[in-house]
Amino acid sequence: MGTGTVLLIIIAAVVFAFIAIYNKLVSLRNRVKNGFAQIDVQLQRRYDLIPNLVESVKGYMTHERETLEAVIQARNAAVTGLKAAAADPSNGEAIKALAAAETTLGGTLGRLFALAENYPDLKANENMLRFQEELASTENKVSFSRQAFNDAVLGYNNACEQFPSNLIADMFTFRPGEFLEIESEENRAAPSVSF
Repeated sequence: MGTGTVLLIIIAAVVFAFIAIYNKLVSLRNRVKNGFAQIDVQLQRRYDLIPNLVESVKGYMTHERETLEAVIQARNAAVTGLKAAAADPSNGEAIKALAAAETTLGGTLGRLFALAENYPDLKANENMLRFQEELASTENKVSFSRQAFNDAVLGYNNACEQFPSNLIADMFTFRPGEFLEIESEENRAAPSVSF
């Protein structure tokens, strides 16, 4: 075998390795997008439940208008954050903004449920019981989806940072992803919805 053939084999091996690494990065980036799509579905379901929840407590909690408005404002901010993050799940700033909006929403929902404890008729209301069950179920699904998304981001980030795939990631501007985390420890748990 001549040196030209050996050189051709080496070049072909490098090209195939380059293609394989590039395709792996694309695949991992798509897993991140898919993971976020699962979060998107669950958060949208949660956001759709909140106006119905507020409507069902509104008649009972007439003196708690400020809290009800805070819940709706936090929900609307979270919806906006979700739309921005869904447009580009690899945008770290959009993911951070969504996490902050989710933290705020979790806090306002927690205040709403704490106040609802003061209204015995509300605690026994059938609609309220159904909403609290649906919301708790959705919160669990959001947690599982967020974990799957963060696992996908970890795999993608590892590929973007490890040699030699980091060279290809830099060459084709594969940006590391951002984990979707809730900032404060007390908000890591789903809001309490027991009455």
